Amino acid sequence: MRLSTTSALAAMPLLVSGQLDYWAKQAGMKYFGSATDTPGQRERSGFEASYSRYDAILRDPKQFGQTTPTNGMKWLFTEPEPGVFNYTEGEVVANLAKDQGKLLRCHALVWHNQLAPWVENTTWTPDSLREAIVRHITNVAGHWKGQCYAWDVVNEALDEDGTYRKSLFYNILGEEYIKLAFETAAKVDPAAKLYYNDYGIERPASVKTAGALRIVKMLKDAGVKIDGVGMQAHLHADNHPTAADHVATMAAYLAMGVEEVAFTELDVRITDPANATSLEWQKDSYVQVTTACAKVEGCVGITVWDFYDPFSWVPVTFPGKGAAGLWFADFTEHPAVQGMVDVLKTLVAEKEATKNGEREFRRMFWA
Repeated sequence: MRLSTTSALAAMPLLVSGQLDYWAKQAGMKYFGSATDTPGQRERSGFEASYSRYDAILRDPKQFGQTTPTNGMKWLFTEPEPGVFNYTEGEVVANLAKDQGKLLRCHALVWHNQLAPWVENTTWTPDSLREAIVRHITNVAGHWKGQCYAWDVVNEALDEDGTYRKSLFYNILGEEYIKLAFETAAKVDPAAKLYYNDYGIERPASVKTAGALRIVKMLKDAGVKIDGVGMQAHLHADNHPTAADHVATMAAYLAMGVEEVAFTELDVRITDPANATSLEWQKDSYVQVTTACAKVEGCVGITVWDFYDPFSWVPVTFPGKGAAGLWFADFTEHPAVQGMVDVLKTLVAEKEATKNGEREFRRMFWA
């Protein structure tokens, strides 16, 4: 990404502690967190020299109280050969969470993407695929049993039109594979919150939102444990949902019977180069998400999909787009950081004022 050289950006301080997790918790959330990756990806990124500053921000307990491994727990890394399991990549982030006292969201057990090549190259029967899914979840979720606050059990099972994605899992087992994944995860790690996770399910009128609601209903009707819906929230700065949109969508998921919802992979991409206008649009998008989560009791938290722009997936996947995170390459903060802190402080003050008003009313009533 190419950074704007406007005076507004140049004037930003270097390591301002926004204290996102601290204020999110004051506002009633369980966490504000960031995904992060493993040393292998770090070295290949070409930014190894920046890691002392990156690590200092991630380590700050008032900044981030939760983390998710961006890649290390996916099938590609955890079961590279049939029945051969390797937890090295995922352990880096799991150990980081343990050492730093962060909540760990584990990601992801069954996904059509980033599969080990052998999975895609095998000629499956229904029985052999069922066996592979059960074996994979039993071993991977079993390895991290008791460490994960939540698991993204099934990831991105929906196509853009809200119908089931024609993945190898669906083509062979239909929606049964979703039930099987959740049933197995519930047996292996019953204390973990089990999530369905997807992108494009943040707007109340979205066909994908309707599809996610159908998945929740299908699992609930079958008596299968599902605790939450994860809204990835890979958003666009110039066309993003409002807080009211987010609130309505979360209310629909919660009304379907899940215990909680979360924004699980939040980033907001803009067109390069960053400028004052696009950064304000981006700030508003982040603020809308934060406002909505703080106002919905069942919204437990927000995870950004890495906070540091050079480690974002966006520029590779969407050429010409970037600056999707919260810190620029030089570790200056995006305006969105202070925007979120400000709105959280305001919401905390409003809640406190309401409590004080209620206490004063009771005092006068009983005087």
